Amino acid sequence: MYNFTYAKVASVPDAVRILADDGEAKLMAGGMTLIPVMKQRLAKPSRILDLSGLKELVGITRAGDVITIGAMTTHAAVAASAEVKAAIPALAHLAGHIGDEQVRHRGTIGGSLANNDPSACYPSAVLALGATVVTSKRRIPADEYFHGMFATALEQDEIIVSVEFPVPEKAGYEKFPNPASRYAMVGVFVAKGRDGARVAVTGAGQDGVFRHSEMENALGKSWSPASLDGVRTSAGALNSDIHASAEYRAHLVGVMARRAVSRAG
Repeated sequence: MYNFTYAKVASVPDAVRILADDGEAKLMAGGMTLIPVMKQRLAKPSRILDLSGLKELVGITRAGDVITIGAMTTHAAVAASAEVKAAIPALAHLAGHIGDEQVRHRGTIGGSLANNDPSACYPSAVLALGATVVTSKRRIPADEYFHGMFATALEQDEIIVSVEFPVPEKAGYEKFPNPASRYAMVGVFVAKGRDGARVAVTGAGQDGVFRHSEMENALGKSWSPASLDGVRTSAGALNSDIHASAEYRAHLVGVMARRAVSRAG
């Protein structure tokens, strides 16, 4: 690692102020991505601002048909939450299958979304459920938040505070995990709500998470796994690496989508 200054911030405004003053400072939530990247000397932040002491960013609440999850809430807490299990069981299922147990007890939803890894699970849930990312400055709809691989709408001095998930009529998530990392080689989250069907795919796209409009149209007409049988996914914009070819990932998108719809019921 390169030398850096470590600070455990006392409040969100304190963190925002430091970020505004120092363009090389980085936030640390669970550290699941930042620490490995620093160890490999792929990042050289001047300061690390540890958010782990900010209890106001932790917690899960329900108000009407909206589940709000604090940015520093861990994957394990989401997976175990009675509120989430009752309202959006697919979200609890997703959280309970991120990485391994150690990762789930350290990693956070806010850290995952801020990093926007193209193989992360949470971005598919946020996009498919039409969630809202609440920051220290504003409210960002899911369709405006993701800007491509590792890129988001967040500004340098902007911090995710919470995520608001509207409760869907039905939802399901299935992924084909890399056997070593448990990252999604392909993950598909499907949701049926007041605005119709939404389908988001993670792990497959060269630009990160994306909505699958053809599947959304098919499910909008008939919510069943069979309605997706004739839908094909183009391999042109999909990842191809040592783990899977673009063509194989295109096939997996269809398989995982049908399984997700079946799980949703």
